[in-house]
Amino acid sequence: MPDFELLRDEFPILGRKTYLNSCSLGALSRRSEAYLGEFVERWHDMGASAWYRHWLGRVEDLRGRVSAFLGTTPRELALLPSTSTALAAVTESIRPGGRNRVVCTELDFPTLAYQWAVKPEIEMVVLKSPDGIRIDPEQFAEAVDERTLFLATSHVFFATGYEQDLEALADIARTSGAYSLIDGYQGAGQTDLTLPATGVDFYTTGPLKWLLGGPGLSYLYVRDALVEELEPRLTSWFATKRQFDFDLGGFEYRDDARRFELGTPALPTVHTALGGQELIDEVGLPAILERNRELTDHLIDAAEAAGMSLTLADPDHRTFILMIQHGDPSGAVKHLAEEGIIVDYRPGHVRVSPHFYNTTDELDRCIEVLAAYDA
Repeated sequence: MPDFELLRDEFPILGRKTYLNSCSLGALSRRSEAYLGEFVERWHDMGASAWYRHWLGRVEDLRGRVSAFLGTTPRELALLPSTSTALAAVTESIRPGGRNRVVCTELDFPTLAYQWAVKPEIEMVVLKSPDGIRIDPEQFAEAVDERTLFLATSHVFFATGYEQDLEALADIARTSGAYSLIDGYQGAGQTDLTLPATGVDFYTTGPLKWLLGGPGLSYLYVRDALVEELEPRLTSWFATKRQFDFDLGGFEYRDDARRFELGTPALPTVHTALGGQELIDEVGLPAILERNRELTDHLIDAAEAAGMSLTLADPDHRTFILMIQHGDPSGAVKHLAEEGIIVDYRPGHVRVSPHFYNTTDELDRCIEVLAAYDA
C-alpha cells in the first residue's frame, strides 16, 4: 500500500483544515498547482503561440490519461465545459423520432432531468425510490419500453452514495431500443470502472470531485459504435476535421468523440486535472478504493457509536459518501466549519466524504465536534 501519511503533504489544505468534502470538490494538490504554474508561465512567455507548441498537447495528454483510467480509448472521449453541456451535446445529437419518453429518478442530480424538463415534446418518467436511498433495476425494466428514448440516471446517487448496476441498466435500455445515458460525476474515482464492459452508451464525469482536478471541465464517453453515427446539433470549431482552415462552408465532423466538443477548453482546469489524474494513477485505483473503504467503515462505526442515525446504502452498493441524519444540517455544517472541519449538507443530512488523503483521527474529530453540536 502507498504511504498515505506521506501523500498528505501533497495537499496543502490538509495542513490548514480537516477536509472531508471530496464529493463536492477534491483537494488541490501541489502537482496540480505546478501544472497550473506551468500554464501561467507559458502564457507570460509565449502568449497565443503556446497553443500550438504546448497547450493543445496538454489537452491530448489529459484525454489519454482519462481514457486509460476509464478503460476506454481517446477516440471515445470528449472534453466539455461541464456535465450540463455534455448532457446537452448528447440530447441534441439524437432526434426523438417515434420515441418521446425519458426515464430518470427522483434521486438523480437535477441537472440530468433539467435537460428534458424544458422540452415540452418529451414525456418524463421520474421513478420514486422505495426507501429514499436506491432505485431497484426492476423499476427501470417496468418503465422503459418502445416509447423510451433515454434511460438517463446516475451511476452514484449524490445524496445517498448508492451505486447503481450499470450493466443491468444498459441491458434494460438496449432490450427496448433506448439509449443509456449515465451521469457518473460521483462515480469515477470512487468505483471500479471499465466503461466499455458496462455496455452503457454515454457516460459523463469529470475532475471536480474524486479525481482532484477542479471545476470547469467534464468528460463525455461515447460508445465506439455510436461515435460516427451521431451528428451533434450543438457544435463548434473544435468539432470539425479541418479546424484551422476557418472555412465557413467546409464543416465536416471529426471522426472521433471530439465531434461532441464545444469551443475552446478551460486550459487552467486542463492543467490542474492533469495533475490530479497523474496522482490518482500513481497511487492506483485499487489502493484508493481499499483505503476509502477502511475510512468509510471507520466513520460509520464512529458515528453509530456516538448514537447518530445514518442513511446507508447496503454494503454491496455503498460508496464513500456518508449521510448523517440531522435536524439542523446547515447549522451543523457551519459549526463544524468554525472548528476547521469542512463537510457539506443535503436536506435532512450532514454529508461527509473522506478520500484517501484523510485519516481516522480526522474522522473521529469530525464526529466528536458534530456530537457536541447535537448536545
